Amino acid sequence: MASSKHSGELRRLALSVLQPGFVGTEAPDWVLRDIGDGLASVVLFSRNIVSVEQVARLTAQLRAENPELIVAIDEEAGDVTRIESATGSTRPGNFALGTVDDAELTEAVAADLGRQLRSAGVSLDYAPSADVNSNPDNPIIGVRSFGTDPDVVSRHTAAWIRGLQSSGVAACAKHFPGHGDVAVDSHHDLPAYGAGRDEIAAQALPPFRAAVAAGVRAVMSGHLLVPAYDPDLPATLSRRILQGLLRDELGFDGLIVSDAIEMGAVTARHGIDGATVKAVAAGVDAVCVGGESAEEATVDLLVKGLVTAVSAGELSAERLAEAAGRVREFADWSAGLRAAGSAGEAAGDGVGHIAARRAVRLAGAARDALPLTSAPHVVELAPVTNMAIGKETPWGVADPLRERLPGTTSVRVRGEELEEGTVALESCALEPAAGRPLVIVARDTARHAWMDRAVTGLTTARPDAIVVEMGLPGALTAGAVQIFTHGASAASGVAAAEVLTGTPSR
Repeated sequence: MASSKHSGELRRLALSVLQPGFVGTEAPDWVLRDIGDGLASVVLFSRNIVSVEQVARLTAQLRAENPELIVAIDEEAGDVTRIESATGSTRPGNFALGTVDDAELTEAVAADLGRQLRSAGVSLDYAPSADVNSNPDNPIIGVRSFGTDPDVVSRHTAAWIRGLQSSGVAACAKHFPGHGDVAVDSHHDLPAYGAGRDEIAAQALPPFRAAVAAGVRAVMSGHLLVPAYDPDLPATLSRRILQGLLRDELGFDGLIVSDAIEMGAVTARHGIDGATVKAVAAGVDAVCVGGESAEEATVDLLVKGLVTAVSAGELSAERLAEAAGRVREFADWSAGLRAAGSAGEAAGDGVGHIAARRAVRLAGAARDALPLTSAPHVVELAPVTNMAIGKETPWGVADPLRERLPGTTSVRVRGEELEEGTVALESCALEPAAGRPLVIVARDTARHAWMDRAVTGLTTARPDAIVVEMGLPGALTAGAVQIFTHGASAASGVAAAEVLTGTPSR
């Protein structure tokens, strides 16, 4: 009887350190049952979201089982949006905000987002990205970062945290100790950050120090190998990094959350249950899971893995209890934050639109080429995006241009179509644009050789073409009029259309 009671307590502790996702716009029975059994957190993704009102009903349904339930979301605004995944974010992302470099504006945008999330019942946002994008070929961060300068990233990380938390939603600085200088997407494999400790201290850590100073109470670990601290284990599984660096050196005493534990960077070597056990043993307090693996069976597998690991001596009962205690402390604190948050609805595209417009930069003879006075043909060059960016999230300039210049036509072209020869730029881009303005929309041209070739070919054939770059700015295209939005959110697309047409938003 005593052992049965003990195993029941262990199961409750194991459940409490998981932050699972689920499928559906209403809470499945198994999630409600697990909340009753000790599950302390859930995380929402775009598949759970139809509208803010529907999410509010969903979170109320969840909290009927536990009023202090932590409801998390992976909402960065900009390119990575869940709450507006169907329409595109009405706020620009971090890189646009860092380009403007007005900390008060960043704080206002984050506060606006916080009001929207709070009204939906969300209590924890897995944002901001505090990564310094020091590698321009980084496939996973890019415009999700406030920039390449640690001072700029630090300033805006702190401002974003202050803004979000002023609205009653807890922030979570990610991806510790910094995911900006890698060349591999951790969704698929294990990236390495090979810098020495001095370079890491100067380049990657300042934004996390700023986050701690700004009052952040959650930090998300990154799935990357940092040999200067641990040559064998990625940060999420490394006690040297989580305890030695984050807690002891940076003085963080809040909740450590893992990046999605089903990502290839950790599961390829350890399996999803093995990675979970190693993460908690290393110092992770809450394990995020369910971006992809969102079934009841996954939660059962992880709970069983944690309970078995305690029984086998691979994970101490004290460490599991400590993690569960930190989750309880965070739940108490975030419930108080939510209650004290500023009231009122989000301003929608008000401050977000202002920020997106302020982030637009022009190059070339823009004054002579703009505004457009007749309907253009728009060619949108679409890369394969990383898994953090929802495939369903719209982006581009054609739709907002069509609203302002009826008769605007458009085509979206993918790299594989050009390489396979199923689409030719002559027939889909140049011929429809004959006698009309041509607008070329690109996204991270410098990172995609096919896109660079397409932009070069089109601007050579049409020197009067206007290029809109919605990703990281690369080298200037000689002689071309260029518009840089520093992100591909819906707000940034509208801002570009306004600049192209000289018309304000309606």
